[in-house]
Amino acid sequence: MTSSSFDIRRVGGRIGAEVLGVDLSQRLEPGLVEEINGALLAHKALFFRGQDLQDADQIRFASLFGELTTAHPTVPSVEGQPNILPVDGEEGVRANRWHTDVTFVRTPPKASTLRSIVVPPYGGNTLIANSAAAYADLPEPLREFADRMRAVHTNDHDYAEPKNQAAAERRKVFTSRRWRTEHPVVRVHPESGERGLFIGGFAQRIDGLSGEESRDLLRILQAYVTRPENTVRWSWAPGDLVLFDNRITQHYAPDDYGDLPRRLHRVTVAGDVPVGVDGERSRVVEGDDAAHYTPVGAAR
Repeated sequence: MTSSSFDIRRVGGRIGAEVLGVDLSQRLEPGLVEEINGALLAHKALFFRGQDLQDADQIRFASLFGELTTAHPTVPSVEGQPNILPVDGEEGVRANRWHTDVTFVRTPPKASTLRSIVVPPYGGNTLIANSAAAYADLPEPLREFADRMRAVHTNDHDYAEPKNQAAAERRKVFTSRRWRTEHPVVRVHPESGERGLFIGGFAQRIDGLSGEESRDLLRILQAYVTRPENTVRWSWAPGDLVLFDNRITQHYAPDDYGDLPRRLHRVTVAGDVPVGVDGERSRVVEGDDAAHYTPVGAAR
């Protein structure tokens, strides 16, 4: 598949494409950015091999798609880089649970960029899932039920199980401020109009159901998201950059590389308030609008 400015090679049947012929270290023309955004809407996740970027390059590229968030609502950024979150397997907390980034606040990121700094010789891949394909796979009665459901997401749960004292301390930082936010289970994408399952590891309870009922139902819905045909696996090489649409994907980093080092840098683009099939927007249940993390204007 070829655009006017670059080539696209599909990586997965339902999600993911590698972009060929674009040097992200250079300043990109608005028309090229628009084409890349169109490819992102079509493929949900874009992969750029061997870019050899610096932090400033990643920040500049991510900012082409909108205003940036800070690194994270609670976790410290890379020193001197308030927009960059270090994703470091040596810290003891590994994101080996399917999730969409920062859904515990009212305005989760629009898109995320991940750039490889250090990669292990084996393992350490990133899996990304297409939540729109998952929604389309639902049997009609379950799809109609999901359209009406809302779920509470929170950062105060066992998203990543601490393996040691350092990991336990990091979890204390992660939960040092608590948010609970009610989102639609089915989110309407603000650009494409697609419907996707908006759940993942931070979703803990379905409104109107008990904890046990919520877990059972979320498990059923999540199984559609993580069907192998709805996922793509990216094997990192040094210098790679991945851009994925956080509004309609989930991702997962398998903990399969032992004690080997693995380090990525994440920069995220600020998003808008999710909207459900009924037009109802997400609302804060506990906490604030996280204005220190994401632009307040996005929440209004």
